[in-house]
Amino acid sequence: MNQKNALKPETLLHMYQQMVRIRIFEDNANELYLSAKMPGLTHMYSGQEAVAVGICQALKVTDYITSTHRGHGHCVAKGAEYQQMFCELLGKQEGYCRGKGGSMHIADQMNGNLGANAIVGGSMGIATGAALSSQYLQEDAVSVCFFGDGALGQGLLYEVMNMASLWSLPVIYACENNLYGEYTKVSEMAAGDIKARAQAFGIEAHEVDGQDVRAVYQLAQSLVNRARAGEGPFFVVLNTYRYFGHHVGDIDRRYYRSKEEELYWKEHRDPIKILAAFLLENKLATEKELEEIWRKVEKSASEAVEYALNAPYPSASEVTQHVYATQESI
Repeated sequence: MNQKNALKPETLLHMYQQMVRIRIFEDNANELYLSAKMPGLTHMYSGQEAVAVGICQALKVTDYITSTHRGHGHCVAKGAEYQQMFCELLGKQEGYCRGKGGSMHIADQMNGNLGANAIVGGSMGIATGAALSSQYLQEDAVSVCFFGDGALGQGLLYEVMNMASLWSLPVIYACENNLYGEYTKVSEMAAGDIKARAQAFGIEAHEVDGQDVRAVYQLAQSLVNRARAGEGPFFVVLNTYRYFGHHVGDIDRRYYRSKEEELYWKEHRDPIKILAAFLLENKLATEKELEEIWRKVEKSASEAVEYALNAPYPSASEVTQHVYATQESI
């Protein structure tokens, strides 16, 4: 192991645990859907855990993120608790949005998560606005905008990048390139070099292996520090892969990608396996310690699901609360 770039064992183990927490959360969310206990659809983040964890590990609680319709991973990585997340998925009053947001609209402002967004690219303005607010108020906070490769076709991205570049805003645009925009290969819908789109606005752009949480964290740590020092904005392409379909109902995927491709990524490019191999090879953890992390997380997830299933729904009288601003509340 290169000592110069070595990360602390406790940092690596924490990132391992966070990736496991995301994977197990998604497994449980999928089971809730398949058993018809969860209303609506969910978009699973399994396979992309290193992106959310590597970036959020470099952030402070007071830093901001915005998320996507595939947002559970970002939410967990930024500090969300299982119990409130499962309550939100099930429409219960103890959820982060009192059951009104559901899978695609979880927000956790206490941890700087300004919200997931079902509109593709819908949070780009929010993230950039948060960065502008931080700069104006001298809050020393950095904003990270997570978005998928499918959002590259949204004009809002280019409007906000132009603004961010002109005003040197402390924002990082994190493009999760999981190779498919819904059911279409990125190569068939995005022309040219993705990084060049940001570079056209004078924004420094990077590309990183999104399955290697150490590489993601080290790059993110550098860019976050620089953004905090006034050197932003930045753009990062994180090459990754979603193991499941576009959403939980997308089961037969043969018409747009092969079983062999999915198996390759799961067997050879899994972010949790990659970090586990590094930890074991460098004697930073034992098999027993890693197994214990899985056991504890699985237990906490099971308890949280059981709690959420039995938690109360919000009163019908709340249906119009926290939905829109009234003149009196402005």
